[in-house]
Amino acid sequence: MKVIIVGGGIGGLATAVALHQRGIQVEVLERAAEFTEVGAGLSIQPNGLRALDALGLGEHLRAGVLAGPPAGIRNSRGDWLIRNDVDDLKRRFGPWVTVHRAALIGLLRAAVPAEALRPGTAVQEVRPDGTVRHSGGVSTADVVVGADGVHSVTRGSLWPSLSSPRYVGYTTWRFIAPPQPVEESVETWGRGERFGYLPMPDGRIYCYVMANAPAGSDIGLNELRERFARWHRPIPALLESVAEEAVLQRDTHELPKLPTYVSGNVALLGDAAHAMTPNLGQGACQALEDAVTLAHTLDTLGPRAGLAAYDRARRPRTQMIVRRSRQVGAPAHWTSTPMTTLRDAALPLLPKMFFNRSLTPTYTWTI
Repeated sequence: MKVIIVGGGIGGLATAVALHQRGIQVEVLERAAEFTEVGAGLSIQPNGLRALDALGLGEHLRAGVLAGPPAGIRNSRGDWLIRNDVDDLKRRFGPWVTVHRAALIGLLRAAVPAEALRPGTAVQEVRPDGTVRHSGGVSTADVVVGADGVHSVTRGSLWPSLSSPRYVGYTTWRFIAPPQPVEESVETWGRGERFGYLPMPDGRIYCYVMANAPAGSDIGLNELRERFARWHRPIPALLESVAEEAVLQRDTHELPKLPTYVSGNVALLGDAAHAMTPNLGQGACQALEDAVTLAHTLDTLGPRAGLAAYDRARRPRTQMIVRRSRQVGAPAHWTSTPMTTLRDAALPLLPKMFFNRSLTPTYTWTI
């Protein structure tokens, strides 16, 4: 069996690793000149770490400093809205790891034979029979995997009438700040904006900012510093410590629910199938789950039956997580003063187990 993978990000490379380990021939087509990713950190949650364990790579990340689960959510003054029992989360679900995205890409890339990697190859069309037209010519395979992101060429080729990715109303900035004395992962909510920070193993701090804005807005670092200048420590210091060129801004999109992830000999995977808001931090984790599941079903059932089994296993779960991610983040982007006041008063009154139970379906995945 031969599988062509369109896209060399986390999902595409993880799929290549999983298939190669099962003796399946792979070819990864990546439009960028090299297989890498820049500029941001990534939280690998317990389910994503179990997917990496299935690839034999989990211990590489565990060898670094394990991150704690998210400590909770504060308001802009620093008062706790939700305070997680981090020891209970670790006991119930397992460890968290924070890693630079480029480091994870490097780990996955090293586990794929160099001859299977084709950078600088732009895919133009994918057909249901497994034919791929690209900048280097035409390739064919028993199975094609579209792991080419939220604006997937694969999805557009096979499902041209499906709705486009939907802008959710807020844009996201990401950056990595120099080492500072930050000991836990925290997200802070305001009115239509929020700020999150996670310590990384080397002492640097991965930060993300989300704010309501029209699609395509270009908001620079100086404006962010002004907007968050009166928020609790260490948020102003984190913004002051980073240079403009280190901040990446990207609009936030969600993919409407697809009726299937499979067409003929082609399957969608990761953001190409189920792009979601980053509110649960599950985008990369779900792509890793997709990769392990797809390799398992193809190996045990063959192309057609394996693709059908993949769709049955992954579509309900990922679409549930897309929905939960949207719902979890919505209150952070309320702008009404009465509504945000009610939110900030009500959240601390809810029992801790309410939040822990809501996380169980996300974190307890196994292949």
